[in-house]
Amino acid sequence: MKRKKYFVLASLLSFWALAFLVGCSRVVLFDPKGPIGEAERFVIIAAIVLMAIVVIPVFFMAFWFPRKYRASNTAATYLPKWSYSGKIDFFMWAVPFTIVIVLAILAWTTTHALDPYKPIPAASKPINIEAISLDWKWLFIYPEENIATVNEITFPVEAPLSFRITSDTVMTSFFIPQLGSQMYAMAGMQTRLHLLADKPGTFAGQNQQISGIGFSDMYFQAHAVSPAEFQAWLQKVRQSQEKLDLNRYEQLAKPQAGYHPVTYFSAVKPGLFEDIVRKYDPAWKEHPMPMSRGPLSTRAGTEVAEGN
Repeated sequence: MKRKKYFVLASLLSFWALAFLVGCSRVVLFDPKGPIGEAERFVIIAAIVLMAIVVIPVFFMAFWFPRKYRASNTAATYLPKWSYSGKIDFFMWAVPFTIVIVLAILAWTTTHALDPYKPIPAASKPINIEAISLDWKWLFIYPEENIATVNEITFPVEAPLSFRITSDTVMTSFFIPQLGSQMYAMAGMQTRLHLLADKPGTFAGQNQQISGIGFSDMYFQAHAVSPAEFQAWLQKVRQSQEKLDLNRYEQLAKPQAGYHPVTYFSAVKPGLFEDIVRKYDPAWKEHPMPMSRGPLSTRAGTEVAEGN
């Protein structure tokens, strides 16, 4: 009878572990498509394994102790005057202390190695993208190509991506889970993010920060394609009749609930990203100037915007 109970318990635990491992393949965080995502998956799994060293024995003992030392079990050792064990005390302190040290080292090294502001070394030329959070959509500007898109980005496989991120609304969060590294978008500030896709595919991008009624529809598609397909996509965007001037941007920036369809702009007003960042500067509000026709004239203004 006892063997049957232990067999049932072991079967349930095995089924749970198998279901968890199978389910991991459907969780995008465990299906990375780039080096940053791969490294972050390793950190997540390593942290789970290290914490399981404590959690699993605790759950085991929580079931085993009451069963073994129950009042009806006369075969169990009875030590009413027992009060201390040096071995138990040693393991109670040594194991958690070791785990904390290992986790601290892991967190320290990976935090610096995966610094989102650090460019990713690669043979290919970086693709510069300016991401602007709006209500409730994402605007992406390719400054070197003088094009822009809404709710879609496309880039070559193995090409490093260099994002400049800001918001023209409340604080939001830019995240492509399969590529890694979530980064906040804040009005009047510029954050940076570097990613790379080493496999072709279409990856879901989203806003992880609740930002109002249209939050659930604030997502986009990220396409990693071959260099030839990327050039074909650029030509497709350049054929659009839409131009992103100030009037069109003001229309686009208006709050709109529901998913905004993918939109292409074949031309973009120069310096639009810098203008959006700068308009939240109190000094600029006190002495407003016309929207610039080019990038900021000094590096200092950009450095201030990048502060966290």
